[in-house]
Amino acid sequence: MNPKQSALCRLLNIDFPIIIAPMFLVSNEEMIIEGIKAGITGAIPALNYRTTDELRNAIHKIKREVKGPFGINLIVNKSNFLYKEQLKVCCEEKIDFFITSLGSPEETIKLAHANGILVFCDVTDEHYAKKVEALGADAVIAVCKEAGGHAGPISNKELIPALKQACKIPVISAGGIGTGKGIRDMLTLGADGLSVGSIFIATKEAPVSMGYKQACVDYGAKDIVMTTKLSGTPCTVINTPYVQQTGTKQNWLERILNKNKRLKKWAKALTFMKGMRSLQKAAFSSTYKTVWCAGPSIEHVKSIRSIKDIVYELRSEFN
Repeated sequence: MNPKQSALCRLLNIDFPIIIAPMFLVSNEEMIIEGIKAGITGAIPALNYRTTDELRNAIHKIKREVKGPFGINLIVNKSNFLYKEQLKVCCEEKIDFFITSLGSPEETIKLAHANGILVFCDVTDEHYAKKVEALGADAVIAVCKEAGGHAGPISNKELIPALKQACKIPVISAGGIGTGKGIRDMLTLGADGLSVGSIFIATKEAPVSMGYKQACVDYGAKDIVMTTKLSGTPCTVINTPYVQQTGTKQNWLERILNKNKRLKKWAKALTFMKGMRSLQKAAFSSTYKTVWCAGPSIEHVKSIRSIKDIVYELRSEFN
């Protein structure tokens, strides 16, 4: 099996069919630059930047350092007040691809294609995959039950074949994979590439605390639990003593904010907007500073290493 023949490699002209998944408050320019140098690609959530000027500067930095494809992840629903500005900046700067999440990608697809930019859409089932394909998406990202962060309801072993049968566009698997053998297994199952996140948290390039990185080394798949405390939507986190102490269910204020139609978008914005952490801390008993998102693939994380070393190992295992 030649990984360069995969649809993701052909779409983006990369050597190995891996996207470093966009991770809220984790992904940064250094991770993407090192990924591109290693022959893969990556994406950063636009909401990792407080302003569109910061986003534009990050895009410039990556382009100065490397010649290779990279993407930006856009939250395309009302909770993201900066969506229109972020979309405009990315189109002006001619990034290579968008990954859309949590809303209709219709406007993003139209503007992106007008600027020669590809659009990959997060999906969790066949129904939504068919919808975004009809809108003109270039690929779907199959967010599986094994994914870190906001996971889907279906296992990758069921979702990938179902989407391959339902769609004509490429299907990129997201969730549960942390080894070269796992990558080979997913491609054999029918995936056209993979979005891999959790194994890249414990890296020298990641901007997170040493505590977060070490937790990815010390804990494993059995230590991943679902919480609704961060945004109201089930999210996978490491079951640290802090999580055990605070619980995984929303408190009364969180429930009110997330159920009230008028307040809901504000509540979700508090969670997703990096620049509003102080408000988030006041309103919610759990924040992204004290609760560490990760998926079960941290089972394969044994030490804190460089992106380069991890990609080299994935390639070696694959072969």
